[in-house]
Amino acid sequence: MTDAGLRHGRASLGLSFGVQGVAFALLVTRIPAIQDQYGISDGLLPVFLAAVPILAGAGSVATEKVVARVRPGVVLRWSQPLVLLALLGVGAGREVWHVAVALGVFGLAVGALDASMNMLGVSLQRAYGRSIMLGFHAAYSLGGIAGASLAWAGARWDLSLLGSYLPVVVVLLPAALVGSRWYTEGKGPEDVGAGPGGAGGALSLRLLLPLCLVMSFAYIGDSTVSNWSAKYLQDVLGGSEQLATVPYNVYMVTTLLGRALGDLGVRRFGAVAVVRGGSLLAAGGFAVVAVAPGAWVGMFGFTMLGFGLCVIVPQTFAAAGRMFPGNSDAAVARLNIFNYVGFLVGSPLVGALGDAWSYRGAMLVPMVLVLATLVYARAFGPEPARYGGGHERPHTADVG
Repeated sequence: MTDAGLRHGRASLGLSFGVQGVAFALLVTRIPAIQDQYGISDGLLPVFLAAVPILAGAGSVATEKVVARVRPGVVLRWSQPLVLLALLGVGAGREVWHVAVALGVFGLAVGALDASMNMLGVSLQRAYGRSIMLGFHAAYSLGGIAGASLAWAGARWDLSLLGSYLPVVVVLLPAALVGSRWYTEGKGPEDVGAGPGGAGGALSLRLLLPLCLVMSFAYIGDSTVSNWSAKYLQDVLGGSEQLATVPYNVYMVTTLLGRALGDLGVRRFGAVAVVRGGSLLAAGGFAVVAVAPGAWVGMFGFTMLGFGLCVIVPQTFAAAGRMFPGNSDAAVARLNIFNYVGFLVGSPLVGALGDAWSYRGAMLVPMVLVLATLVYARAFGPEPARYGGGHERPHTADVG
C-alpha cells in the first residue's frame, strides 16, 4: 500500500465517521418529533429506543461473520447508505409499522457500520504505526455537532422530519458513495505475527473481557450525559430551561477537542497514560456534578466529563487491534457489542437510582464504573505494543 493510498484511505474513513455522526445525531435529537409524528405513547417509546441498540448489537455480530468472507470496506460501503436511507424512512413514514421497520433497518445497519468503520480504523492505525484512531472519532463528534445543529434548525423552523432529513441525505449519500472508492485496509508487521490473536489464532474472550467492560463503562457514562444532563441541570441544580440545553452541547464540543488532540497525547505519553488520565478526569467530572451547588458548577463538571470520556472508546478499539493483530476484525466486532450494552444499561440505571434514591447519588455510580477502568488500564498498551513516539515500534509508514 502506497503512502498516497493510506492518506486517501484515512480521509475517506474520516468522512465516513463524520457522516455517521450527522445521521445518528439527526435521529436521537428529533426523538420527540418522531414520537409526535407517529403517535407513539410514552409507554411504548422505550421499546422503540431499546430496539435500536439491540439490533445494532445483532448487526455487529453478523458483521464478524461477514468479514470472514468479504473485506470490512465492502460492508461499510453498503451499510452507510442503508443507514442514511433508513433515516429517511423514519422521516417519510406515517404508520407506526413504518417507523418500526425503518428503525429496525437503521439498528441493524448501524451495527454493521460501527463495526466495519472501527475495523478499518484499527487496520489503518496499524499501518501508520502511530495513533490516529482518536482523529476518526473526532470526525464523528464533529458530525454529531453538525447533525444536532441541523436538527435544532429543523425544529426552530418547524420543518417536518422529512423536510429535515431529505436535504441531508441528498448531500451525504452521494458523498459517502464516492468516498467509499478509497476505503483502504492498512497492513503492518503484526499481521503475520504470533500471539493470542496472531494469524490463524483463536480470539480469546478471556483476554478481551477487560476491554469489553471498559467499553460498557464508558458508554454508561456517555449515555448518562446524553440522557440526563438537561434534566439534572434543570431539576436538581436549578438551572433555567434554556441553560439546561447547554451541557450536552458543551460535552460534544469538549469531546471533539479532546479527540482532536488526543492522538498527540497517545504518541507522547502512551495509550495507558492517556486512558488513566481520561478515566480520572471523567470520574472527577461525575464527582463535581454530584456535589455541585448550582448550575454553573455542574456545567464545569460536564465539561470535565467530555474531556475525560472522549479518549476511552477509541483507545479501547485500538487496544483490541493490538491485542489480536491477526484477528482484529473479530475482536472489534465483539467489542463493539458492548458499546450498545453500555448505552442500554446507562440511562435506565441512572433513572431508576434517581427515582429510588437521588439523582445526585445516581451520578456516583457511573463515577465508580469509570474509575474501574484504572484496574484494566494496562490492557491498553503493553510496552512493546504502544503506539507513539518513544513508546512504540518504528513507523511502518510516514504518511502524514
